[in-house]
Amino acid sequence: MLTNSELVGDLSKDRSGWRPEKLREMRETHGLTLEAAGERLRDTARRAGLSAPAANFQTLWQHEQGEVYPGPHYRRAYCLLYQATEPELGFRKALPGEEVEHQLTEFRDHVDITRVQAVVKALQQLLPESTAARSQGVHQRILDAWRRRHTGGDPNRPSLVLVGGYAGSGKSEFAKFISHLTGWPLLDKDPLTRPLVERLLTELGCDPNDRHSETYRAQVRPLEYQCLMESILVNVECGISTVATAPFVSEMTDPAWMRRLTNRCAAYQVDVTSIWLTCDEDSMREYIAFRSAARDAWKLSNWGHYLDGLDLDLRPSVPHLVVDNRYGSAIALADKARFALGVAHS
Repeated sequence: MLTNSELVGDLSKDRSGWRPEKLREMRETHGLTLEAAGERLRDTARRAGLSAPAANFQTLWQHEQGEVYPGPHYRRAYCLLYQATEPELGFRKALPGEEVEHQLTEFRDHVDITRVQAVVKALQQLLPESTAARSQGVHQRILDAWRRRHTGGDPNRPSLVLVGGYAGSGKSEFAKFISHLTGWPLLDKDPLTRPLVERLLTELGCDPNDRHSETYRAQVRPLEYQCLMESILVNVECGISTVATAPFVSEMTDPAWMRRLTNRCAAYQVDVTSIWLTCDEDSMREYIAFRSAARDAWKLSNWGHYLDGLDLDLRPSVPHLVVDNRYGSAIALADKARFALGVAHS
């Protein structure tokens, strides 16, 4: 059985559009040695709240020579260090419509960028307009809430934002981004329910990390989501805007479930917005392996079987927003916006 690090390494063997020489060109354009680039990379990761990479000159040299494909935290730190996108740094091909520009960015003690412009640009990419009439409304609400966060006044009705998607799609990172901008509380299913779920599975004679058996699906998962939803509804009844994240695969695709939730929230003058994150299968696998969570062991060991059970074209059954996070492109924009705002990851 492959280890998580081997699984991540295996993913790097066939990277479409990978041009490692561009990383070297960017470093040399900025006049940095390998040692200096490593020092700045570590400092950038620390300031952004990312897991600090070792970033010694041997590792950077391997990245630039194409011997080792940088892992997700390295790529995120590189993008922040050079204020560039993954395509600009040669990590992959650009997605349709993704801007690719090569710009020399000066290094300063403080990030020199207009805060509002950084947030607006990120939101324009992360929340593309849909046919739903509310899509532009929630975009403006998020921006307004951020602007008013320290003035103590939001004239809009409270909002419940549901962020869903498959494991490894980036939904937790995106939900944190919205929470950081707005100041709305974040309720994430995994940290909220994991201790209870693991204890319950143990009491039922199952592996505490089981997330695929019929016992989990029939007896544990319903209680897991009940805990999450009851926590959400406490905020709804108090009129508190809230960001909630979980896969929501069965829930968002069930019109009756969504209608009940929407009606319940409407009774308290709270609006509901659904956001769905899409991602490519290789990136999902890479991020699942990288986070090294015990509950993901079965997925990684049975990746083909797990993937067969996913419908990557699945979408919610109600008007919703879609975030295209293929190759982590949306989260990279969120990283840049948070970095510009001086907001570290939690």
